[in-house]
Order: sequence, then structure tokens, then C-alpha cells
Amino acid sequence: MAESQGKSEKMAKHKRDRNTLALTGAAALLALAANFAISAFNSHRKKTNKKDLPGSNVRVNLSPSEILRLADRIIANSKEVHDRVASVPLDKVSYMNVASPLAELEAQQFPLIQSCVFPKLVSTSDEVRKASAEAERRLDSHALICSKREDVYRVIKAVAARGEWKSAEAKRYTQSLVREFERNNGLNLTVTKREEVQRLKAQMDDLSLQYIKNLNDKSTFLLFSEAELAGLPPDFLKGLDKAENGKFKVKLRSNFVAAMLELCKIEFLPDYLGHIHFVNEIKFEPLKVGMTRRTVAVAYGKRCGEVNLSVLENLVQLRHKYARLLGYSNYADYAVDLRMAKTPSKVFEFLEDISINLTDLATKELNMLKDLKKKEEGEVPFGIEDLSYYAKRVEEQKFDLDFGALKQYFPVNLVLSGVLKIFQDVFGLRFEEIVDAEVWHSDVRVFSVFDLSSQELFGYFYLDIYTRKGKYSQTCVVALQNGALSLNGARQAGGGILMHIQMGACVCVCVFLRFKVPVALLISQFEKDIGGHPGLLRFSEVVNLFHEFGHVVQHICNRASFARFSGLRVDPDFVEIPAQVLENWCYESFTLKLISGFHQDITKPIKDEICKSLKRWRHSFSALKLKQEILYCLFDQIIHSAENIDVVELFKHLHPKASLPVLEGTNPASCFPRSAIAYEAACYSRIWSEVFASDIFASKFRGDPLNQYVGMQFRNKVLGPGGAKEPIEVLSDFLGREPSIQAFVDSKAEYSL
Repeated sequence: MAESQGKSEKMAKHKRDRNTLALTGAAALLALAANFAISAFNSHRKKTNKKDLPGSNVRVNLSPSEILRLADRIIANSKEVHDRVASVPLDKVSYMNVASPLAELEAQQFPLIQSCVFPKLVSTSDEVRKASAEAERRLDSHALICSKREDVYRVIKAVAARGEWKSAEAKRYTQSLVREFERNNGLNLTVTKREEVQRLKAQMDDLSLQYIKNLNDKSTFLLFSEAELAGLPPDFLKGLDKAENGKFKVKLRSNFVAAMLELCKIEFLPDYLGHIHFVNEIKFEPLKVGMTRRTVAVAYGKRCGEVNLSVLENLVQLRHKYARLLGYSNYADYAVDLRMAKTPSKVFEFLEDISINLTDLATKELNMLKDLKKKEEGEVPFGIEDLSYYAKRVEEQKFDLDFGALKQYFPVNLVLSGVLKIFQDVFGLRFEEIVDAEVWHSDVRVFSVFDLSSQELFGYFYLDIYTRKGKYSQTCVVALQNGALSLNGARQAGGGILMHIQMGACVCVCVFLRFKVPVALLISQFEKDIGGHPGLLRFSEVVNLFHEFGHVVQHICNRASFARFSGLRVDPDFVEIPAQVLENWCYESFTLKLISGFHQDITKPIKDEICKSLKRWRHSFSALKLKQEILYCLFDQIIHSAENIDVVELFKHLHPKASLPVLEGTNPASCFPRSAIAYEAACYSRIWSEVFASDIFASKFRGDPLNQYVGMQFRNKVLGPGGAKEPIEVLSDFLGREPSIQAFVDSKAEYSL
């Protein structure tokens, strides 16, 4: 949802409170300071200091009616400001009377918008969640209206044409407003073409949703006997429904399929023909091969068949038309233009370089898997359906890793305290828990974040990490408030700005809070301590916690002047890089020992051999798996770079790059959601960020991951600028050169089996 705008000002009086950051006033605030001084002081006295979060406008525990009223006020306020901006005569426009009010609007109303929206993710009340969803619908609808306002676009365009800027960031902000109007809604086009843009957008949205809806059909399943599911754990089988004939129903859902491809053993059955059945009228020719994995892989790979193939082809053609209307040669040009990669040719070059550099290693990995299969099955061709199963078999032989037992060394509270300490030490921060802060559930914890040296308040974060009914099921970070500077461009470091205002014989001393400090929320679904038994984390959950807490620090350490460039509002090719850098700490012996301890005796961390095995395990068969991912990225880029592509033949043509043959009978184009929605022409972005994260870690942190000097450089040069600078400039400034793929390639080879 685009950030709505609004204008509200918050002031509070504080005496000798070192945790308070000042909000510097603009000229208007200074003029009204005397009127606000006494009311701000009295308002502050009525509050409980322990529950106040200075600098935060985030509101928690709103009732359903309060959520809806707040949403309506936000919309009314936003409309008022947009109307006022639109009314400025074209010969009178300036940055201060057009762009600046909109920037202030974004900063002021974003935390209020999030106060309406985030309860649907965490509230224990059905009514609150419903009200939150309705508020989001209203706010989204209003944001869409604002994005199509030609009168507002006209004055912003006039400001941009004047070229009179207060700063480089102000210029970047204004230009981003212009681009948003033009790229999203074609307001620089004629009325006829603009209507065509809207029509195409509606059609593309409908087709994207249809593609995903087809994939999400939950009624399709395969039937297997218990013998055909050999290798799957009892708990998995218990979770399956049974048909009348006693066979297990295995739905074609990703979690079921992944488990079966990894765990199902080979079962040769002489009378296999005809005993596997498809339900829901999906055509399927029974295989004579006695392999459950192959049956599942083929079925999963041919989902939606010709239906989604037709949807994707139509969708891609509409995208090309849309891009051409907006002045681009194809949709890939449109999608990549504002990303770090900049051009499709750069994406192709990047993917090809990675693929070529990993070819020898991928071949070595594949031969290892083929040899193992040959020992177990004889002269049977190795296929994609065998990759997960035999990779796991090799890992079991090569590594002494029992992830079930390893879990006992990661009590959630111990891991969390270790994560907090590591991030404090590396980035020169101090986390202080606010024990009486207002929260929506007793499990939620709130922390303030200070700069360790200056004691400046940087922001706050909420931790809502334990499982409960009705809560959002995925681990993620939600920005509740973005950082921003005051209108006069000042940012405080320390206790605040004291304003002495003469009021008759009395001098009133007021402390104005900093304009906005970042506030983040980390949501997860970890098991909590129950009845003396500690909640334990799987190793994958430990890595995920590091990653997401990396986003928390990324959000809070951002020092951009504008809310639009603050926190996580950065280039999509860049946003995951900091968090992926910080995942590396999970594989370093020193930090692993710091965050681990046997749950019955936390003084006993995991052993050195396990730390080494985890590091090698991380990269096992990574080249082969990555080559397959590159195949899909190339497919995505090609179909969005050229028209009239035969997608079926394209996959056959690309498959040699993955070092594995195509699985006969499958149609990957019909079940590739990332090309249909959210990642179209940008599937490369995950690999892109992983590659440059590897470069950062290898170049700066490897060998001394707790080096605070390097950590502070990373905080200031990489996290600090946010979206206010071009990502390539940010990384080059930190590395002292342009980023490279070499460290990524070397890491795969160094820890190869």
C-alpha cells in the first residue's frame, strides 16, 4: 500500500530525560511555540512516562471504531493537503509550497496509517482484525485516487521543471513524485493513452490473480499407499487425509511436495500401471516407473497445464503493451529501469557470468549424485526429481549434523539475547527494554535503540515473536514509522533542542521531539517456554531471526532526510543485501557459541566440529541448485524482453544451463508464480542481493565478524543513506570499489564437497 499523507504535529515537554530526542520545529512551529508550550506541558503530565515513546506516533490497542475513525481522518487530512497543493498557481510553485508539504504529509501520516493496518497481523480480536482490514481497504482506495490526480501532478511537474533544489535529496524526492505519477498511471500521456494504461493495468491484475488462483486450487491430490510413501516420518503421514480405499491423499502443495521429493525412498512395484489416480479431472498418464518421487514431480510440474500457459502468454503480451505506452521498448526495460541493475542486458550479463563460473562445480556435484544413485538403483537416469533426495543422502554421509538434536542447543531466549548482544557490539548501539510500554499482547517486548557513543535515540522496535491464534503466520519485519528530518533539515544528537520562550514574566523552556524516529515490528511464530520446558529454535529459524533482525537494524539506523527514502524503502535490488550480509554470523564459530547452549545446561554451547559442519553444509550442492534458479531467472527475463516467445520451447532450450534434463511431461511455465505476480522481470533480484552480500562479508567482515570499526562503517555508509543515494554508490563507497561476483563464486568452491 502506498503511503497516504496527512499532517499532524506532536510536542511533549520533558525535563532532563536523556532518552528523549528533540523534534526540531519548522518556521510554522516556531511561530506557534508560545501557544503550544503550556498545552504540551499539561498533556505530558497526564501521561505515564513509562508508556510514552518519545518521537513515535504509532498507536496501539485501538478499538475497531477508533481504527476506522482514524483511517477516515487520515483520508480527510490527506485530501485537504493535496487540494491545497493542487491550488498553487503554476507561476507561483516552489519546492516549499508543493513538494515540501507532501513530504511532511508522508512523514506525519505513515505511522498513523500503520496504526490502522498492522493490527490485522497481530491482534487477538477478530473484530479488530476485521476493522484493520477495512481501514486498509479505505486507505488503499484513497491512495489510488491520489496517485491519479492530474492537478497535483501538474504542479509537481512544474516544480521539477524549475530545478531549484534545497538539497540533492530534495531533488531526488521531487523527481520520485513525478516518476510515480507517470510510471504508475501515465499522467504524462494523452487522455486516450492514459485510459488505455488503466485498462491494461486492470487486465494484468485480473490475469495475475487468475494465474495464482489456479495454482492455489487445493482440491487436487494424488493417492498413495503407505508403502509408496516409504521414508516419510510418521507425523507427516498422520497429517494426511485418507480416501475410502485406505490410500493417503497427498495434496499438490509446495510443503507436501518438498517433503516427498527429499524423503521418499525408491519403491519398485511390478504392477505399477494404473494404480495412481488423479482427482479433479486433471489428465495424467500413469507411469510405469516405480518411483513415488518422479510421480509427484511430474504431477507438480504439470499443474494447471494449458490453462495457466495461456494466462501467462496473454499476461506477458499485455505487459509489453503497457510498457510501450509508457515509453519503454519492452516490459523488462520498464521493470528494471529504476532498480540497481538498471537494464535487462546487465541482468543477462550478471546471470550468465554466475552460471558460467559455477559450471565446473555444478558438474562435480551432479556426478557425485549420479554415482550415489547408480549404486542404489543401477543404470537409471538421474533427473530433477532426484536432486533433493540424493543431496540429502550425501549430506547425511558427509556431515555429522542431526538438526533435531541441534535444536536442543537453541533455546529461544538464549538465541535472542545473543542476537541483541551481537548487533549492539558490531554496530555501536545500545538496546534498552521498556518494561511498561503499551503493547497489544503480554508476550510483546519493546526496546529503545540508542547510539552507544552519543546516547542519541535512534528508534524503537517491538518483538512479537511467539506463536498464538489469529496472528500472521510468517516471520517478517513491518515498518511502523519511518525516520525523517524536521522541515528545516536539522537532526538532533542527544537530549534535544531547548527553546526558551518569553511569556510575560515567565520563561517557558520547551523540548521539541525530533521530527520522527524509526519504529519497527518483528513478527514471528516461535514456540515459547511452557511448564519449565524452554522454547527451542530450529537452525533455520535461528538464521531467519538473524536475517529479520538485520532488517530491524537496517530500518532504525537509516538516516535519510525523507520518510520516503527511510527504513526499508530502498531499491528492491538492494533491500535484502544488509540482512543477507548478517546471515553470515550464523555460520561463524564465535557467534554460534555465543547464541547456543544446551537447553538443560546453557553453559554448554555447540561443539567446534558442528560449527565447521554447518559452514560446509550451507554451501553443499549450492552450485547445482543455483544453476536451476538461474534457469528460471533467465526464462523470466527473456519472456519479458521479447514478444511471441514459445515458452515451452524456451524452457527446453534453457535446461542445459541447469545441468539437468527437463522433466518430461511437465510445463514449468504453467506453475511459476514469480513470473506471474510481484517478481515479473525481477526474479534475478534474490541472487543479485546474495552475490553482493557475499562480497561485503568476504571483503570486510570475514575473519573478524565482530569488528566494530567495520560495523560502524557499514552502519554509516550502507545502512545510513537508505534510499537517498544510488545503491551502487553506497556499496562502492563502503567497499572502495564496485561490487564483484568473485567472492560469491569463491565461497561456493571453497566449501564444496
